Amino acid sequence: MTGEAVPGPDGLPRCPWGLSAEDYVRYHDEEWGRPVHGDDALFERLCLEAFQSGLSWITILRRREGFRRAFAGFRIAAVARFTDTDRDRLLADTGIIRNRAKIDASLANARVLAGWAPGELDALIWSHAPDPASRPVPRTLADVPAVTPESTALSKELKKQGLRFVGPTTAYALMQACGLVDDHLADCVARGAARA
Repeated sequence: MTGEAVPGPDGLPRCPWGLSAEDYVRYHDEEWGRPVHGDDALFERLCLEAFQSGLSWITILRRREGFRRAFAGFRIAAVARFTDTDRDRLLADTGIIRNRAKIDASLANARVLAGWAPGELDALIWSHAPDPASRPVPRTLADVPAVTPESTALSKELKKQGLRFVGPTTAYALMQACGLVDDHLADCVARGAARA
């Protein structure tokens, strides 16, 4: 695999990772790289990107509905009220990744964010979106960075505000998934779809 866009079953070119598993096609075509707004929606992505750390995204994608059930739909106010009993329930839930540090970080982050004004998380995250004109369009997967100055700055700001499990790589994965950057390859059918 050269890392360039490759034809899918319908003949349309896509990022190679978007064809690596059946579950990825819809996620690649309809979600990844499209703008996500709203505090709860962004909290969900922050949590899922943290849970993905050290794992393949497909592992998280296939458990996303389990995560949503376990974490009250990722409503910040609801998760912030989780008790030790809820924590124990999460640690026993086979529908999610049962990583104690990641679960604890998600609960702690919800408690921090519950004290923020509505829209504050959305505004903070989106304030780190780079100017699209300042970024080269990736032609191959090798052209797509894992960390950028913007993701490093976002990570630092989130940590400064008291959030956990939000390193620069996790912050960049969030930026890609939520449409702050468009890292679909130049020849990919989904490139620019969010702005079309």
